[in-house]
Amino acid sequence: MSVKSSSGLFTRVGEILKDDSNRSSLLLLPVTVFELVFFVVPMLYLLRISLYEQTSQGAFKEGTWTLSTYADVITSGYIQDLMWFTFKFAIISTAISVAIGVFYAYAIWRAEQKLRMLLLFGVVLPLLTTLVVKLYAGVLLLSPGGAINEVLISTGIRSEPIQLMNNFLGVLIGQLYITVPYSVLAIYSVLSTMDWEIVEAARDLGANRVRSFYEVVLPEIVPGIAVASVISFAWGIGAYSSPAILGTARQTTFALEVESLMLSEFNWPAAAALSLIMLLVVLVSIIVLFRFLDSRGGETDYV
Repeated sequence: MSVKSSSGLFTRVGEILKDDSNRSSLLLLPVTVFELVFFVVPMLYLLRISLYEQTSQGAFKEGTWTLSTYADVITSGYIQDLMWFTFKFAIISTAISVAIGVFYAYAIWRAEQKLRMLLLFGVVLPLLTTLVVKLYAGVLLLSPGGAINEVLISTGIRSEPIQLMNNFLGVLIGQLYITVPYSVLAIYSVLSTMDWEIVEAARDLGANRVRSFYEVVLPEIVPGIAVASVISFAWGIGAYSSPAILGTARQTTFALEVESLMLSEFNWPAAAALSLIMLLVVLVSIIVLFRFLDSRGGETDYV
């Protein structure tokens, strides 16, 4: 390329960058390419695999097209039970996670500077460790011979260990250990922008602590609650580590079943179909959640 043509190219690029609309498009280009390569293309490939016919001689029968896998997955009693358990688990863990997040974030907001930093550090610290390490630490804590049962027995509160793992309670505790920090940070990020004088004004007008929280604070933090709910629910629907480490076969979730279909039964079409159904459930649930929050006066447009 000659010097003259190179100069013309750079001049043209400069003119494009001077245009605000072109500049915005160029800024979005890397994100768009990233999403296409690492999300859209894999999803399309997953969709294609789900439409292959199943075969006992490999992962799938190439060159075939069928919707029967979806019909088999949706009409299977086992999958329906699994979907119901996963959905119920996601809703319960989300509700508890958001409730803890609201009160923990409120405590951080009202704490003095040093205590506030300590509480924030307590939330961020678990995020600096991998999931597997955190949950195996939970095993040491929750097992029959773990720290909690040792304290209960040594203090005479209990004569026998409490079953805190290998059941629904253990899986729920593990899941909350994962999602609560995200809920707290999402809600606190909104709460920290709120002016305390608004709450004081409500109390000066006669509102007690509960009413001022319910009518003044809660509506203001709806965007944070929406974000916390989406994050917790997505973690709940896709729960893998917690049920795998702290649960039993009775706590099998979507993700564990997909892994079993993919790696043990080698049934890739069923695994892909179940994965896409899981994605659809999450998307529909998020839409319903946002509609519900909008109907309650939440400003989810800012989410």
